[in-house]
Amino acid sequence: MDASLFTIQPAAAEPIYRQILGQLQRLIAGGQLVAGERLPSVREMAGFHAINPMTVSRAWNLAEAEGLLERQRGKGMVVAATATVSHDRRQRLALLEPQMDALVRQAQELELPAEAVLERLAALMGENSLA
Repeated sequence: MDASLFTIQPAAAEPIYRQILGQLQRLIAGGQLVAGERLPSVREMAGFHAINPMTVSRAWNLAEAEGLLERQRGKGMVVAATATVSHDRRQRLALLEPQMDALVRQAQELELPAEAVLERLAALMGENSLA
């Protein structure tokens, strides 16, 4: 796995370490990252995204504390054997809930109809599929 799988938005309100942690949670729950898969080193991740290495280290440490990652001597951080793919659609959707709440609020502020937002969302999902 390389650092390009992660998308960092430095100008976002959410701290970068939380962005990384959230993406890790979703990638593992969705099955894109599997048990034993090696993550980029702190240095690789920080260099690729031009962010502070301590930010990446904080995200990796929090993910380790949550049981998502484990340290392996000589390999670095890998997806923990206990980190599981969620086959329950409701659990995976729950990981999107904060972003969906924000999207709904913003669409209402812009007085956009749900149909227009859903149409655009469907188009974006087709354009940006990870597969």
